[in-house]
Amino acid sequence: MEGVEADGGDAVQSPLAKWKNEVSRTFRYYLDRSAPYTFRRWLGTLAAASIYILRVYYGRGFFVISYGVGTYILNLLIGFLSPKEDPELEAPDGASLPPKDNDEFRPFVRRLPEFLFWYATTKAFIVAFLMTFCSIFDVPVFWPILLCYWIFLFVLTMKRQITHMIRYKYDPFRKKKYSGSKSD
Repeated sequence: MEGVEADGGDAVQSPLAKWKNEVSRTFRYYLDRSAPYTFRRWLGTLAAASIYILRVYYGRGFFVISYGVGTYILNLLIGFLSPKEDPELEAPDGASLPPKDNDEFRPFVRRLPEFLFWYATTKAFIVAFLMTFCSIFDVPVFWPILLCYWIFLFVLTMKRQITHMIRYKYDPFRKKKYSGSKSD
């Protein structure tokens, strides 16, 4: 029924499609309204993560899901800490000037903005929490091995990211202010 047009040219929608569209718009409305409240959003994510962690702890299982969530959030964190335009990927063809400390002002633009980082992290914890209600995802594993491997992966990835930050002289946590032109 969804693609059928009436005599007036308007598409006729089923009640389910109308309801889905209305729920989607309402969800988007409240999601957009939450954008300025960074601290409150992250508190909500912390609450969702705490509920998930308690579920895993008291359920004594679902360690593979936890490893997957941890790896996914690590991937999101790397996107959050990385610049949108990576200087390593830009080919030095000799046409550009060498970078200097007093070069033109270029603000740090993240590859993954904070809002999308928050949204993806929150969604990951909610999906992981829902997955804990399905016993097929409770794969028996020796969890200390997964934890050690994740810590090793975290340290290796963060080391690479920090050396990249030092090499190309950017700090994703501090906002650099443009001070204007210096008079000689």
